[in-house]
Amino acid sequence: MKLVNMLQNGKEVLGVKTGKGILDLNATLDVYPDKTVPNDMMQMIKGGDGAVKVLKQYIDNLPSDVSQYVNEEVVDWGSAVPLPSKIICVGLNYRKHADETDSPHPKEPILFNKFNNTLTGHEQSVKIPKKTSQLDYEVELGIVVGKNAKEVKKEKARDYVFGYVTANDLSARDLQFVSSQWLLGKCCDNFSPIGPYLVTGDEIADPNNLNLKTIVNGKERQNSNTSDMIFNCDEILSYISDYMTLTPGDLILTGTPEGVVLGNPEEERVFLQPGDEVTVEVEHLGALRNTFISE
Repeated sequence: MKLVNMLQNGKEVLGVKTGKGILDLNATLDVYPDKTVPNDMMQMIKGGDGAVKVLKQYIDNLPSDVSQYVNEEVVDWGSAVPLPSKIICVGLNYRKHADETDSPHPKEPILFNKFNNTLTGHEQSVKIPKKTSQLDYEVELGIVVGKNAKEVKKEKARDYVFGYVTANDLSARDLQFVSSQWLLGKCCDNFSPIGPYLVTGDEIADPNNLNLKTIVNGKERQNSNTSDMIFNCDEILSYISDYMTLTPGDLILTGTPEGVVLGNPEEERVFLQPGDEVTVEVEHLGALRNTFISE
């Protein structure tokens, strides 16, 4: 199931991608009420597999003439994960990306965090902060936690996953390396576009074998596969859960492959500029597109 977090009149509305368009669940529930059906994204995530089952049954039983659909072209997209309690990111987690930046392969996952101010959605404009001249793109697979996870064995890790998203871990390189801590270059407003969909885990057979790519102004910049990860999805979730309790809605960004601007020779680096259009895509999860503008 592909879930959508839509913005309507300043409010977040849950949608479901179907062959007829995006089903506006709130509008549908107004016509065909059912109190057992979750009606917002965080409620869905916290409801886990049970909520997905209830929603599927509800949609399957709707009359054939239901009309509460929205064309994707007019959707105002919110972040597919609207309110995670934690955004945890993994740095240098692809072999070829570590190689292109002349960095040693980590012996343990390199973790850093982002905050909810960084979240934005598909087709939303992103302002380039005045404080940076080195804004870089990073296509990433995002893991959305579905239930409390503490000291989870890697063999059981996927039991704790609600679903997956396409993400762009935007990075201001000149700010990122001001100090040994990366936070400043990672946490500017709207630096974590997420979406367009939150795809439930049952649709993804193997998150450790998904193609992912980045297109900037029509030109391919990144093209890889999650199989190049140093630490795969199961290992990452397990590792993090050894140190902190993960809760429903927590978002884990699993790292980016080679092809970022930072990986080019210094004289060839062309960072993102106002007017640039960036599309990041993960296989089966959808393409996430944003345009960049001046602050």
